[in-house]
Amino acid sequence: MPSLILASRSPQRRAILTQLGIDFEVRPPEVHEVTAGTPREVAVENASRKAESIDEPKLAVLGVDTVVCAGERMYDKPRDEREARATLEALAGRAHTVISGICLIEGGERRSAAASTVVEFRELDRALLDWYIASGEWRDRAGGYAIQGRGAALVRRVEGDYLNVVGLPAATLLDVAPWLLQGFGS
Repeated sequence: MPSLILASRSPQRRAILTQLGIDFEVRPPEVHEVTAGTPREVAVENASRKAESIDEPKLAVLGVDTVVCAGERMYDKPRDEREARATLEALAGRAHTVISGICLIEGGERRSAAASTVVEFRELDRALLDWYIASGEWRDRAGGYAIQGRGAALVRRVEGDYLNVVGLPAATLLDVAPWLLQGFGS
């Protein structure tokens, strides 16, 4: 029996939980995500909606949402190549913040938290942008890039939890639910 239900379609979140040795089951949520509010509020609210969408009183349910922003301007998943290029051009040569909200519901108790990581992009010339856009890796990615893939070529510096940028802030999750590492230290 898994100890956790992950309310997410993200293969990156699955990979991080597997890397940590956490036993879990995936149940993709069906929710309407909010887009209005501060980036932190949006991330935490959407994570909560995802967790709440799974009715499983006997197991812990984890919802996660990641928002990429520069100031209060949020960069969602680009819908097409034109939007992906515009997003990456807006982030080029500057720092932006990746905020992940998490919500864990266990035994009727709900715990929420958020993690922030600063990512600074290199200057992105046309050739680099063309190469990255052609890869298609930007699809279905908040901010239009995947740092754990070819998107690493866009990045100059990361300040904070790298796994947060990948899609799941492991340190924050373990602060909220240290029991997930069953047997740790025994």
